[in-house]
Amino acid sequence: MSSEENLQKLALQGAVKALGSIEGKGKPKIGVEEFMSVAERFGFSKAALKKIRAIASAEDMGSGPFLANYYSDLKETKVKGFERIARETFGTKHAIGVSSGTAALHSALVAVGVGPGKEVICPALGFYATAAAVVTAKGIPVFCDVDESLAMDPSEIEALITPRTVALAPTHIMGSVCNMGAIMKVARKHKLKVVEDCAQSCGGTFKGKLAGTFGDMGCFSISAYKIVGGGEGGLIITNSRRLWDRANQIAECGGLWRPDRFAKPRYNGELFCGTNYRMSELEAAVDQVQLERMPATVKRFHKVKMRILNRLKTFEEIVPQKLNDPDGEIGYQLRFFPKTAELSQKIATALQAEGISCGTRGKSTAPDWHIYSYMFPLTLKNGPTEANCPYECPLYIENGGQANYARGDCPTADGLFDRVVNVMLNQWFSAGDCRNVANGINKVLSAYCTPAADATPWL
Repeated sequence: MSSEENLQKLALQGAVKALGSIEGKGKPKIGVEEFMSVAERFGFSKAALKKIRAIASAEDMGSGPFLANYYSDLKETKVKGFERIARETFGTKHAIGVSSGTAALHSALVAVGVGPGKEVICPALGFYATAAAVVTAKGIPVFCDVDESLAMDPSEIEALITPRTVALAPTHIMGSVCNMGAIMKVARKHKLKVVEDCAQSCGGTFKGKLAGTFGDMGCFSISAYKIVGGGEGGLIITNSRRLWDRANQIAECGGLWRPDRFAKPRYNGELFCGTNYRMSELEAAVDQVQLERMPATVKRFHKVKMRILNRLKTFEEIVPQKLNDPDGEIGYQLRFFPKTAELSQKIATALQAEGISCGTRGKSTAPDWHIYSYMFPLTLKNGPTEANCPYECPLYIENGGQANYARGDCPTADGLFDRVVNVMLNQWFSAGDCRNVANGINKVLSAYCTPAADATPWL
């Protein structure tokens, strides 16, 4: 009799199982202390925390919660709920919750075909994560100058397109929206993919359509630093099932997203190695609520900005930021360009003295990773290994690629970045607060500038 048959005989003949029940009892892996750690982070008082602890301690948590997105008994995990709300909010077929906006960009760029020897046109202004994600995908960022909206200038794109170009990555900057009509026209003419970076403008619209829904893929940072989000999170939206598949390959460890995760490929090119950008249940629990609140948040910000702009006077030395679609503006910042950086500094200092929260770069020469020329991880062209990929990749060099970055490449961005005055706005400003802010701006600009009825209007 084989050893396997012996084992079966023993199990069948035994009147009582060797292990009928578990006597040992323990505490949940994740229980009261972890729950209290989260409660403390919310800033409850000691008295409130004491009451919360008493309630939590009285509950039978069983084995405790499972805080990952998989293998849950719940009908809809928090991550799946977040993705459902994203699909409903943006009207797209697919959504992926990920760990950060940068994770979203990297996954989307790989999905649309960025890799060795390929170029992606990025705006000269905007946080460096957009261009850095191109390099992480082994591509080369090419910087496009901006116009007075501070977004990618559609008229500058075509001259940058080469046989190596595979995509455009327009960035909706600081609550404003790009001219997506003109950008998409260029992209479709040249059969280029478009990955929209909506990290700073979740909820903004262009001609009534939400940012992130124009291109092939839309990427969002759902984080504490943005108007939507509480910690670190990201979102990808798309209407393409194949692009959704490919983005999931990067974000879900190279195949864990599939119905039969360990099976052979269902189609050619389905499987390739990825990483883990998965959103956690704790993050999704916050972000699901945040995303549901987004339309109301945007509406409040927009109302505040329009109230202020409608009260502002015009001046010879002041050019307001161009709004590609005033109706689609979120409005958490109000921006304008004085004639010189010196004037910008004087105005910003005076506004601060009036109690108005604002800032400007002025004559500062400090590095800032929001403008192309100071993005040192890119401009120094240093890869993580001696091969110096992707900058010296043979697939790039042998096909005529030559990445060079220097201040002066995008002169409009250089000038606007130094001169822009950023006034911070609060969604909870009352009508009186808006009136006072507008009066303060008018007071300061009147002291330093020349009133002119025919100067560039604010709206």
